Amino acid sequence: MPEFLGAHMSIAGGYYKAVEAAAACDMNCVQLFTKNNNQWRAKPITDDDVAAFREALEKTGVRRTISHASYLINMGSPEEGLRNQSIEAMVVELARATQLGIPHVVVHPGSYTTSTEEEGIARIAESLNEVHRQADPDGAMVLLENTAGQGSNLGWRFEQLAAMIDQVADPDRIGICFDTCHAHAAGYDMRTPETYEATMKELKAKVGLKRVLAFHLNDSKGDLGSRKDRHEHIGQGSLGLEPFRHLLNDKRFRRIPMYLETPKGDHEETTWDDINLATLRGLIDG
Repeated sequence: MPEFLGAHMSIAGGYYKAVEAAAACDMNCVQLFTKNNNQWRAKPITDDDVAAFREALEKTGVRRTISHASYLINMGSPEEGLRNQSIEAMVVELARATQLGIPHVVVHPGSYTTSTEEEGIARIAESLNEVHRQADPDGAMVLLENTAGQGSNLGWRFEQLAAMIDQVADPDRIGICFDTCHAHAAGYDMRTPETYEATMKELKAKVGLKRVLAFHLNDSKGDLGSRKDRHEHIGQGSLGLEPFRHLLNDKRFRRIPMYLETPKGDHEETTWDDINLATLRGLIDG
């Protein structure tokens, strides 16, 4: 069984609130934003913010933290101004995570827009090299997230992620966050033991399983290969329960933290996070 199950939680009221909310749902890991995810500007993190966040981790026993970078970032853009702004924003994301003691920052690689796939991949690698030049080498690490493949988004094929990593000067500073909804939308079937293993075999061959340092657990509103990034509650989308059963019982990923990004909100007397976590735990053997 996985050692770490959690979800993305809100930082409204303080970073420590995300930790407390995770603990209240009996989670032992948590994902959060370190700033408003739809704005470039970021309010400075104070020493009090850091102290309260770390105290909450100590008190609750939530051990694996991860942050998600802004959706505005596009390191593959052919528009120089946007790409430079994205590089600067990514450096800030890493610095903020490092300040809080968060080891990994998940980011969508980028889109090639008016250029080509090959040019977009090369720009992402160049951008990551510049991020690495400016960021603390001992600080938080970039995790590239596989995408659903909407529009000109890159990273929906494993070979695209591999090409980005291959072109980065220091590939040891790059990891992968595997999103189940995105993989399904991109055409990677995981619904039977055979197709699940075939997908993981391809991931291992193209990227390497050791690079996978986090999972996003999301069902999908879109069908297999739809290339639509629309998350659904566990077992209520087109993935169904079986892909999650395969993943949760895969010994290769036992120590890799897994985070829900399913829709929020209350459900009668409980929350959807509680329901989705209970569903996942019910799939674990033994």
